Amino acid sequence: MSELNPKATPTSPEEVEAALAANAADELNRLQTELAELKAKSADLADQFLRAKAEAENARRRAEEEVSKARKFGIESFAESLLPVCDSLDAALTLESATAEQLREGSDATLRQLVSALERNKVVVIAPAVGEKFNPHQHQAISMVPAEQEANSVVSVLQKGYLIAERVLRPALVTVAAPK
Repeated sequence: MSELNPKATPTSPEEVEAALAANAADELNRLQTELAELKAKSADLADQFLRAKAEAENARRRAEEEVSKARKFGIESFAESLLPVCDSLDAALTLESATAEQLREGSDATLRQLVSALERNKVVVIAPAVGEKFNPHQHQAISMVPAEQEANSVVSVLQKGYLIAERVLRPALVTVAAPK
């Protein structure tokens, strides 16, 4: 009967043993193939990991270099914008017979150049108007004086303040109206 049906159940112990050996050999071959595939996949993943690790290290190194350059040359544009101011001051000092009016005009022009250079580099003047409410984040009260205006408002500006990128570089020095 087993000759007519190859899928029939083996009857003799030799046939059982041969079937088990064939199954074991097939299973061993399948497991060896699966092991080889897993080893190849593992090697591929290890390679991908090493490449990603190297790429991350290169990105970190490039970022460190860029930060270093930014620190080193970050002031370059600011310095370049101040060069015309230096040129104007040098030119003013070379004039030997300048009148007071010429010196005044030159000083005004040089101050405009300087303020423009500061503004291009995000340095903004803090100059509160008289009567403006005192702002402790941007103003520094030097004294309180009796005044006809509302208490805690600016009476006068003794020295302008400056912001750089919305951060106080130096507060404006002001006198403030005392409470009545």
